[in-house]
Amino acid sequence: MDFQFTPTQKMVQKSVRRFSKDVLAVIAPKLDKEHSPHPREVIEMLAAQNLYGIQIPEKYEGAGLDSISYCFVIEEISKACAATGLMVTVHNSVVALPLHAFGSEYQKEKYLPDLASGRKIGAFSITEPNAGSDVSGVQTVAVKDGNGYVLNGQKCFVTNGAIAETFIIGATVDRKAGNRGVVLLLVEKGYPGVSVGKIERKMGMRANPVSELFFDNVHVPKENVLGKESDGFKLSMKTLDMGRIGIAAQSLGIGMAAFEAAAKYATERKQFKQPIGKFQAIQFKLAEMKACLESARYLIYKAADLKDHGLPYSEASAMAKYIAAENAMKVCTDAMQIFGGYGYVEELPVERYFRDCKITQIYEGTSEIMQIIIGNAILKEFSGGIL
Repeated sequence: MDFQFTPTQKMVQKSVRRFSKDVLAVIAPKLDKEHSPHPREVIEMLAAQNLYGIQIPEKYEGAGLDSISYCFVIEEISKACAATGLMVTVHNSVVALPLHAFGSEYQKEKYLPDLASGRKIGAFSITEPNAGSDVSGVQTVAVKDGNGYVLNGQKCFVTNGAIAETFIIGATVDRKAGNRGVVLLLVEKGYPGVSVGKIERKMGMRANPVSELFFDNVHVPKENVLGKESDGFKLSMKTLDMGRIGIAAQSLGIGMAAFEAAAKYATERKQFKQPIGKFQAIQFKLAEMKACLESARYLIYKAADLKDHGLPYSEASAMAKYIAAENAMKVCTDAMQIFGGYGYVEELPVERYFRDCKITQIYEGTSEIMQIIIGNAILKEFSGGIL
């Protein structure tokens, strides 16, 4: 695996790093403190950087970049403002990408230009009050009705929910059919019967408006089925594989922000007449923090590389997401310890990194679900596919 990055990849990284540092890092504390959803001007600034269709072909107004470039983008944005990184990665990897991968040409022509350009924001929703990791357990029901479906139900914890205008919604057409009964539907916010419920007040990622969604006799045209009706579960799993690479890159960005802050602080903070970085205990922490992040980085790039070469990457994306989230959380915890009491106060960003990072162990598949995916892949490999 060759990680000698191309001139285009390096240019993308440099450009997004500068934008994130100059713009996003400046507004991140205010957005976090006020629990403010991203204002339209921020969404438009991201659109001007062509960050909403990173891997979507130019014919649909996307940037047409590869997965490594995408990882660079999400890491740099998340390093400056994790909540913005969340908005961008969800929009790209679990809305625009699956629409391009699994959608009909009609669907792509209708929805992708607005999504890839940032004129409209997207959201993907499976989670319900009684269905999270168990996708086949969704209770939102889609009943066939003439030339479409009538959708009824409730979704919760919808990332981008309050600002999105295009949704990919998981519903059941037959509860008795289990996985085969799940369908993915493209639903527009403007459809009669679609409403946004409460916006959650969260520990972290406060600038992203995670909300409830309600569907009350919503008519969805039959041409809005993503893929085949019976493929909803399978396509959801493939979509989450894509999404986990982005969440892993987000975790890495948060961890890098915490690590760099701690390393710099260790050279400035003095105790016992010397910088605390002179103490071996601090050096050991910093060394472990960097090793944790670099190991995650290479797992992320491996998953991205496999995806770009059309090779199976489900296990790789699960490993990248698992290790990146777990390691980044440890790094944020250690960064707070290095800062001492100053790491616990709102005036410095370390406590925000800590709060933002925790959710990476939960969404897009919990760490425990990642372990199950990895474990099943191991057993399948060593049993010759019997298990």
